[in-house]
Amino acid sequence: MIHIHEVTGSNPVEPTTIMKKQSAGLLVYRMKEGKLEVLIAHQGGPFWARKDVWTIPKGLYEQDEEPLVAARREFEEEIGQKSPNGRTIALGEITRKDGKTIKAWAIEGDIDVSKVKSNTFEIEWPPRSGKIQEFSEVDRAAWVDINSATAKMHTGQDVFIKRLAEKLGATFAPPKQNSLF
Repeated sequence: MIHIHEVTGSNPVEPTTIMKKQSAGLLVYRMKEGKLEVLIAHQGGPFWARKDVWTIPKGLYEQDEEPLVAARREFEEEIGQKSPNGRTIALGEITRKDGKTIKAWAIEGDIDVSKVKSNTFEIEWPPRSGKIQEFSEVDRAAWVDINSATAKMHTGQDVFIKRLAEKLGATFAPPKQNSLF
């Protein structure tokens, strides 16, 4: 939490509290034909429609909320199915460039991606059109092997997959990027 004190002239203004944005998410995994797969979600809405950028199901939580409870709630809201039961594996936290933190846990399960039904949000679309449209937070989900998943993940979130592979002792060899040289 950051406190900001503003001073206008000689009269100090009451401190303003800016809450750091924080998200919590679940990385569901399974073994399929001897390979470790993870469930990843494609963000919905017009901004992400033509981008091949995926995420773990996650969402914001309040300062006084238990992060793992929030991760389970957000999973259900974004995937439309209960999160799997069982032992969770803490995957730690990352901090994005914008200061937002993301905490994640892994849990073994087998979710039917053909039944994904996300909650929705509304935005003005197209911009400055005056038209409010409704979009799904997540427009689809997929099971992807861990090596391919890291290439699709939103910046920084691939570390959660790497940590899961380490904790489970899985072989991890992400696809090599083509070199310009």
